[in-house]
Amino acid sequence: MSEAPRVIDLDREAIKQGLREGSFVLVDVREPHEFAAGHIPGAVSHPLSSFDPTALPEDKRIVFSCAAGVRSVRAIEVAQAAGRDIREHYKGGFKDWAASGEPVE
Repeated sequence: MSEAPRVIDLDREAIKQGLREGSFVLVDVREPHEFAAGHIPGAVSHPLSSFDPTALPEDKRIVFSCAAGVRSVRAIEVAQAAGRDIREHYKGGFKDWAASGEPVE
């Protein structure tokens, strides 16, 4: 049996602070049409359907985001299976961000 992924849930305030400080790269794993329809300013698109954890920067802290926190956990599993020590995601995802009235690109 495989080990459960080690996941750290971040909330909206942690995401806002990290983006403000530039302390991590927010990787949006939603599909391209979802990203194009609206995303968190500063997020970069790496769709889960074609996800390659080796394409992510090695020298930066990575935080995953998706619509509601399901695909971001899957991205963590894929990244960890590929040997990357990535554990953090935005638990509420884009739905939480947009629903709270935060800016959207």
